[in-house]
Formats: sequence, structure tokens, C-alpha cells
Amino acid sequence: MRDLGAGFGHLLKGQRWMARHRKSYGYGLLPGLITLVLYLATLVVLIVWGADTVAWATPFADDWASPWAGIFRGVLTVVLFALGLLLAVLTFTAVTLLIGSLFYDSLSEAVDRDVSADGTAPESGLSFWRDVWVSTRDSLRILVRAALWGVLLFALGFVPVLGQTAVPVAGFLVTGFFLSEELAAGALQRRGLELRERLALLRTRKLLVWGFGTPLGLAFLVPFVAVFLMPGAVAGATLLARDLLGEEILDGPAHASDDDPGPEPDDPAHACDDDPAPDGDPAPDGDPAPDGDTGPHGHPGSGATGRTAHGPV
Repeated sequence: MRDLGAGFGHLLKGQRWMARHRKSYGYGLLPGLITLVLYLATLVVLIVWGADTVAWATPFADDWASPWAGIFRGVLTVVLFALGLLLAVLTFTAVTLLIGSLFYDSLSEAVDRDVSADGTAPESGLSFWRDVWVSTRDSLRILVRAALWGVLLFALGFVPVLGQTAVPVAGFLVTGFFLSEELAAGALQRRGLELRERLALLRTRKLLVWGFGTPLGLAFLVPFVAVFLMPGAVAGATLLARDLLGEEILDGPAHASDDDPGPEPDDPAHACDDDPAPDGDPAPDGDPAPDGDTGPHGHPGSGATGRTAHGPV
């Protein structure tokens, strides 16, 4: 059960990372907003012209007695809209990641650099268009797998008791698993892992993956929430990928920012080794070190030990 909490912790840490990098968060909203507008426009088209499309596709119902033709086509129109909505939910993450692939890859690399001890991030070495092609191909493969699971769970939903209890839970777990794969794909792909290797890696720690992806999938069911959580989800998925591979994750930034003033210059614990001792300060043996005098080792002002008042020369 520890992995379950750790996965949820990566989700929260990803959102906190984005909260500390507000400029990046603003840019990260753009791909999700673009995808949302495209999907809303598609759903509006289905609402406006869905009935006409169904009527065009069912000419055999023209001669049916009233009201059966209207009922039949009305049901098909509702089913068409429901399928469009389901497809939008299933593909929203993949399309958003595809539209924002350049930004999200940079975001994932920034998280890697921030939490690694040496401040570096793995690089795939692929060209931009090759990277886009691989991401698109793998996303389609994941969509096919998710659709097969969806058909299976839909059929099991008609089983009494089981369909109303275990099947919905299994559906959320399946959604969380594939959602985690989609979000962590960029970080794992930069490390040279192909789709099958990524899926095998995620299966080794299902509780960790479910702890990350399942709560996120539930949150994505709320309208528009996915747009605002997507940047932090990518950041959290990078932490998830590092955990799966056993890589170190620092709790805070690995390196001080450019505007970090650093230690105070008069702090003895951080004083520069080559700071000159003030005139008249005693040397280590208690005698003043006059200008030009040398210690026994030939170093000016070194006294008897060959060191300045702050450290080795």
C-alpha cells in the first residue's frame, strides 16, 4: 500500500512543482485550451448536424410507420453524440500531449534537471519530427488497447452484481494505468524505452501507477479540470518515471537559482580561502605575521603551519 500513497504523492508534487514555476504553467495551459476548443467545436457540430447525418445514413427507415422512424433515428443520434463524447474523453490526453509535445518535453526535461543531483536530464537524440511520429504511433497503439479494454468492460457491465460493483472499479483502474503511460511516455521515451518496455515497467508496480493515474482520471471527469491539471500531471509523471527506474528524486531544487545570493561574505563557515587576513591579526602560532616574512615552508605570512587564518593556501 506504500506504493499507492507514493503514486498519489507524485501527482501532488507535480502540481506543486508547477505552482513554483508559474510562467511555465501559463504556457502549459495553451495546448489543453486548444484541444478543448477543438473538441467543443466537434461536439457542437454533432449536436447541430447529428440528426441530419443519422437520417442520411439510414435511408431504409424513410418508409417506416410513424413514430418508429423518429424514435429509431433519435436513439442513433443520442448514441452518436455519446460515442463522440466518449472518444473525446479517451483521446483528450493523447491529443493534448501531441499538440503540446514540444512544450511538454521541455517541461519534463526541466523537472528532471530540477530533481537530479547533477542537474542533467536524459535526451532521446531523436529529431523533432521523428519524436512526434513515435509519440503519435504509440498514442494510437495505447488508444487501441484502451478501446479493447473498454469493449470488454462494457460487455461485463451486463453481468448482474459484478457489472454494478467490480466493473466500474476496474474501469477506473484501467483508465488510470493508460493515463499514467501516456503522461510518463515522454520521460521514459527520452531514456530509450519503447512502448512494450514502458508497459512492462508500469506493470511491475501497478499500485504506484494506480496511485498516480486513477485519482487523476477521476479528476479529468470533471469538465475543464483536465486543462488546468495537465501541466502538473506531466511534471508528476516525470517523477513517477524516475521512481519506476529507481532514479534519485531530490525533495527540493538540486541547484540554486541565478538570483540566490548565497552565503554572506562575512560568514566564517563560507569565507573564501584566499581572503587576506586583516593587518595585525595574529598568525596561527600567536605571533604577528609582518609583511614580507615567510614561514618555515616559504609561504608569505604562513606562520608555522603553511595555512592562512581561513584555510589552506
